[in-house]
Amino acid sequence: MRLFIAEKPSMAREISKCLPENKNIQKRNGYFIQGDDVVTWVVGHVLHQAEPGDYDDKYIRWRPQDLPIVPSEWKLLVTDSSRQQFEVVKDLIGKADIIVNAGDPDREGQLLVDEVLYFVGNTKPVQRILLNALDEKSIRSALGDLRDNKDFHNLYQSALARARADWLIGMNLSRAYTLSERYKGHKVTLPIGRVKTPTLALVVRRERELADFKPVDYFTVKILYAHVNGTFWATWQPKDEQKGLDPDGRLINKEIAEELVKRLEASPSGVIKSVTKSKKKDPQRLPLSLSSLQVLAGKAYSYDPQTVLDTAQKLYEKKLTTYPRSDCEYLPPNQYGDRMAILDNLTQSGDEKLSVWAQKADRNIKSRAWNEKKITAHHAIIPTTVACNINNLTQAERNIYFLISQAYIAQFYGEHVYEQTKIVVGQCDEEFVANGRVVIEDGWKSLYKRQKSKNNIDNDEPDLTDERGAESDSKKDAIEEADHLPSVRKNDDVQYTDSSVDAKQTKPPSRFTPSTLLQAMKEIHKFVKNEELKKQLKAVSGIGTEATRANIIDELISRGFMQTSGKKQVLSPTDTGYLLVDALPDELLYPDETAVWEERLALMSEGEDTLDSFLTDQIQFLRHLIEKLGFDKQVGRDQMMPNVVRTISSQNSKRPLDDMQVDISKLPECPSCKKGRLQQRTGKFGAFIGCTNYPSCRYTQPVNEVSQNANTNIEVPAESKRYLCPRCKKGYFVKQNMRGRTTWLCSNRSACKTQCTDVDGVPSIYVNQNK
Repeated sequence: MRLFIAEKPSMAREISKCLPENKNIQKRNGYFIQGDDVVTWVVGHVLHQAEPGDYDDKYIRWRPQDLPIVPSEWKLLVTDSSRQQFEVVKDLIGKADIIVNAGDPDREGQLLVDEVLYFVGNTKPVQRILLNALDEKSIRSALGDLRDNKDFHNLYQSALARARADWLIGMNLSRAYTLSERYKGHKVTLPIGRVKTPTLALVVRRERELADFKPVDYFTVKILYAHVNGTFWATWQPKDEQKGLDPDGRLINKEIAEELVKRLEASPSGVIKSVTKSKKKDPQRLPLSLSSLQVLAGKAYSYDPQTVLDTAQKLYEKKLTTYPRSDCEYLPPNQYGDRMAILDNLTQSGDEKLSVWAQKADRNIKSRAWNEKKITAHHAIIPTTVACNINNLTQAERNIYFLISQAYIAQFYGEHVYEQTKIVVGQCDEEFVANGRVVIEDGWKSLYKRQKSKNNIDNDEPDLTDERGAESDSKKDAIEEADHLPSVRKNDDVQYTDSSVDAKQTKPPSRFTPSTLLQAMKEIHKFVKNEELKKQLKAVSGIGTEATRANIIDELISRGFMQTSGKKQVLSPTDTGYLLVDALPDELLYPDETAVWEERLALMSEGEDTLDSFLTDQIQFLRHLIEKLGFDKQVGRDQMMPNVVRTISSQNSKRPLDDMQVDISKLPECPSCKKGRLQQRTGKFGAFIGCTNYPSCRYTQPVNEVSQNANTNIEVPAESKRYLCPRCKKGYFVKQNMRGRTTWLCSNRSACKTQCTDVDGVPSIYVNQNK
């Protein structure tokens, strides 16, 4: 018997339909039978990693002396919800003669099936099938190209390393920093994640950049020159030694601009110092990976990354598009022949644009996308050879299918060809530059001509031709390009005829949206703290994986660390997000370490790094951070620890606390029962203030009746001005005696509610920062 183990029932069903035996498929409880072949599935992770308390009961209680917790032998446990299916798979493995790993063609797909085989002690031969699409042709082709599963052992090791590193970081550092904060009096839990934490920190730092941003006024000088063949505008290029420039080379003194114009008017003759013409080509944009699809859909339709992934998954299961969690933007040359069927289908898809584009496509063009050397376990997301009637899809499915098909059709249009001209004019010992760009052939960009998005704000039409995503915004201050420049030659005379001194202002960085944050995770080299790492990490595919980035962003929102607002779903951190980031060191907040780990995981999948070496370095990293917390130096550790540990372990016997908790002692006392505290809640009629002693006490009051003291700014003594509030950067921490305990409050109470406890006469936030 040959046993296929797929990742989902839907995949198992499609495989069973394409097996060689031409017999009726028999459905059983948890598997399909097709002749001598059996196809079953694992429904995601049927196994999960044991928690600290499963290794030793002493780890149920959170104690600093136990850290770091490092299993000598790693344990997996059967997930309760998947136990029945696990038993089915285990029984079938025992009966099989040969096994085929039919997990998704990526790192996690390899792990899902391999970990089950290792867990049950399988010794039977194992093959691997790589399914990039679920249509019949693709499955039959993959069945004819089964590989030895041993060829993918390094991929399995890489996935295992990722899982164990996440466990080590999450289990140990969540405990360590939670205990550290609780010793300072903060009743909070700090869930630390190898990827989640630096991702949240990106949003917090961006928000603080915006709060600190002070716009700079600057001026540009443009001159209109007359030539015998026509006129053109040129922009002044000040010399490095020019007075009145800021450190970024912008002119901030308007008088200098006006004096320059007067000089030019007095001596209006200029000369063409140089003319540079070059014919340039933009190759066809690459087909889409999941990340590029998510960014594109965010720009075009304001879809969040998780919606894009879920929609692409539905199209995949309908056999209309290929595997959605691909990190690859290239295509295997052996699928070039499928272009005829795919383009023919798109002409009949029911979408007017796709139909016209597919009919006009040049099917003899072979773009740079067809590159075998660039293919990993999967290829770019493209339409399959299955015909699609777009009218039978939901609106989201139609839009995502459109973007995938558009990028595929673009491979059969010519390169975008244009002529770029640069004219340098000399006048009064100054230089002025004019750039011109004349399109010779639209080529593939004719498919992307500034199409309007229905959901776009301010009638902006998103530019979908730029594969750099958010990076393209950084080019806005470049010299403007004219559609046409007159024909000129070096040493030609030109005459000053007019001028324009334009007042401009620097713009703040944009807040992240889910799609641009995902782009930042992918291009993480731009955000590392160590400048020397930037080049090294540029080739790395970022932090997280194609399959997990959307979920990470979604989880940070759902767990209340950041929030979205507006139609564009602009992201901003919550108070909880600020609190978490402010409590942690740079090693966890900047993506440097995580990006290096991702690079090592990629090397491991190629056999160029090892699991043991990787985990040894993770443990060393853990020890370093835990030692920096200095638990043995905490004030009153021996007295405080039992209460702290008892509080944590009583709330959850095994798992680290997942939710940030409110310090109830800091809430106002309930005026009715005198036992509970007043806390804001949300009911079916909106927000209200209620007693924490509910249901024993049912006292409520409107939100606007909360004490106005919280909105009153505090007078700042001179000695307190050394403790600037790290959140608002406007107020200072002022020591206050609240209900018998010392607390530091931000003096800017009307706009900032930051507060922290006192540690030896110093705000606890500053104690943590100085370690």
